[in-house]
Amino acid sequence: MDILRRLVRVPGFQALWARLPVGSLATRMRFDITERPGYAYGVYSAAKMAKQLGLNAISVFELGVAGGKGLLALERVAAEIEKDLQVRIAVYGFDSGAGMPAPLDYRDLPHVWGEGFYTMDAATLRGTLKRAELVLGDVRETIPRIMSSPDTPPLGFVVFDLDYYSSTVAAFNVFEHGPQRRLPRVYCYFDDITGPEIACMNEHVGELLAIREFNEASPRRQLSKLVYLWTEREKRAIWNEKIYVFHDFDHPLYTKNVMPEGAAFRQLPLP
Repeated sequence: MDILRRLVRVPGFQALWARLPVGSLATRMRFDITERPGYAYGVYSAAKMAKQLGLNAISVFELGVAGGKGLLALERVAAEIEKDLQVRIAVYGFDSGAGMPAPLDYRDLPHVWGEGFYTMDAATLRGTLKRAELVLGDVRETIPRIMSSPDTPPLGFVVFDLDYYSSTVAAFNVFEHGPQRRLPRVYCYFDDITGPEIACMNEHVGELLAIREFNEASPRRQLSKLVYLWTEREKRAIWNEKIYVFHDFDHPLYTKNVMPEGAAFRQLPLP
């Protein structure tokens, strides 16, 4: 591991490693040698948690698909992680299919986005997808339909990429379907808590406002940033700041220990 830490500091080594992805998945995950490391981290972490909880399947959602590059990456990393961890991973992408609607007010950051942004060619995308299900329509209707289906495994990871405050608030209904429909802790990636400097992202608009209001309204269920994640990574990256975890403190599995056998602090040696 120390050798790898020195090598990744050599200019060009990490890019070369990404083109020739040798080594275990766990090692490549730690060094961000994956496609869309933020997505891969969320899927991998959720699948590991499910395995420790004795569950054999999870679902992962991308909310806001746009052209489809993210969903295609999500299904590829899910397939690799599924094979490595032996946990089935069902992949879903949600989008209106018609681009962004008109912003409702200043909280939707109309100085950044507008009606008609991020359209998709749904037919072409569906023909390209290999395992993911593309779900088109209003998330107020489509999320409850998928979440209530007995064929949908417990939710483990969600990408929130709907840009607007109002759309993000609507998408939070993903957490309203009972503990049997999700893991006790659901990893979340919020794409739009950062942006170009001119966007002036802040906690009074957009995703950050939606998160704050959600937490204020539900003290027993919280969306919390995974603080100091960068200290556990070999390479600090902006996606580290975008990982949150939905905590359901009343979930029947919330207190079940998920530390793997052999963890160093399970039994401390005598001095």
